[in-house]
Amino acid sequence: MALTLGIDSSTQSTKALLVDADSGEVVETRTAPHPPGTEVDPRAWLAAVDDATAGLLERADAVAVGGQQHGMVALDEGGTPVRDALLWNDTRSARAALELIEEMGGPQACADAIGSVLVASFTSAKLRWLRDHEPDHAARVARVLLPHDYVSHHLAADGTEPFTDRGDASGTGYFATAAGEWRPDLLEQALGHRAALPRIVAPGAVAGETGDGRTIAGGTGDNMGAALGMALEPGDVLVSVGTSGVASAISSVPVADGTGTVTGFADASGGFLPMVTTMNAAGILDLQARWLGVDHDGLAELALQSAPGAGGVTLLPYYGGERTPNRPDAVGTWTGLTPATTRADLARAAYESLLCSLADAVDRLVAATGETPKRVLMVGGATKSAALRELAPAVLGCPVLLPPPGEYVALGAARQAAWALAGTTEPPAWAAAETTVLEADPTPHVREAYAGLRDRTAPWHD
Repeated sequence: MALTLGIDSSTQSTKALLVDADSGEVVETRTAPHPPGTEVDPRAWLAAVDDATAGLLERADAVAVGGQQHGMVALDEGGTPVRDALLWNDTRSARAALELIEEMGGPQACADAIGSVLVASFTSAKLRWLRDHEPDHAARVARVLLPHDYVSHHLAADGTEPFTDRGDASGTGYFATAAGEWRPDLLEQALGHRAALPRIVAPGAVAGETGDGRTIAGGTGDNMGAALGMALEPGDVLVSVGTSGVASAISSVPVADGTGTVTGFADASGGFLPMVTTMNAAGILDLQARWLGVDHDGLAELALQSAPGAGGVTLLPYYGGERTPNRPDAVGTWTGLTPATTRADLARAAYESLLCSLADAVDRLVAATGETPKRVLMVGGATKSAALRELAPAVLGCPVLLPPPGEYVALGAARQAAWALAGTTEPPAWAAAETTVLEADPTPHVREAYAGLRDRTAPWHD
């Protein structure tokens, strides 16, 4: 039995899954924590991967790494980090992103060049911040890697040239996503001088070997790894309900959305992975539960006591500003409150607003790709809520598939490793996990009320 090792080097931890290369069955799992913070010594990830893979890597025939996107790993001529890595969630580079967009000719020109409009999370914005705020460090940068590249190179045999894949590269700000090639001129523009970049490994190709001869695949970013782990196909839309809300789709065409709403990433299998993100998601429910003095089960129970439309109560849940639509200075807005409003109405309005916001994200994704969803899948911690499960298909207006919980980034990396090991043109067809199908009668009036408040409060400029 051939085994592959899939690694997820995330913001919080390293997760390692040993997987049967033929069936996709998980044989063993291990984890190791990462230091907290938005800037981290990347060598801590190497210690964590050594810990998490001890005893597993020796049993694997092939390995691949999925990792947090965007992070800036800046190395000197000797391969030593010049400073701690700035992670995707470090926002000090927000102004730098705006400056780079302007230098590129504006948002649409930026999207045409790289597939996305830059935001603080992109690597190029972090390099510009480094140039402007730590010029001594910037001057020492000889090579720039992404987090998964840095971990993959650690596992590779001595002398292996660093490598990456088009999926993770598409989140750097110096990669032409539609063409599938680096834009070293854009890196130079951000950093102030040229620096070496990793070679791009084609989907399914072998990137190299470990020191003891095990196959290494190219690896990828975490969102791309999750899509591969869930075996998403063109026409699938994945909605993730976590701290932020994310709607992503497997698409056969690249996206260049100058509004910045849709981020035009590549995927790990030769296609594209456009994505829409909302700032407010599960936190809407956290806040409402706190205000009503209940836990999450109690909030769900209350919400299901109210009727669709929450007794006329509508919430625009942009409590800390919003990204989709782009309203960074927005606040939460309630309407329809009367003496007849109940605690159950308030609870239901929170769930309905969350789902309406996610439905807006799906709509923007569909408009950008021109592809009607064949399936809508939903993942994330909030899907444990009975109310979210019941209301999701009603508000989204279609059946919603709920995959079982799993470490899909690491599983996707393991599938990528199995693909490289097999040498086939397509990734292995592992048995799909059984999904729960959620169905309900659509409630279009809920979305209509939400849209009315959204558009009345401030115009949503396209």
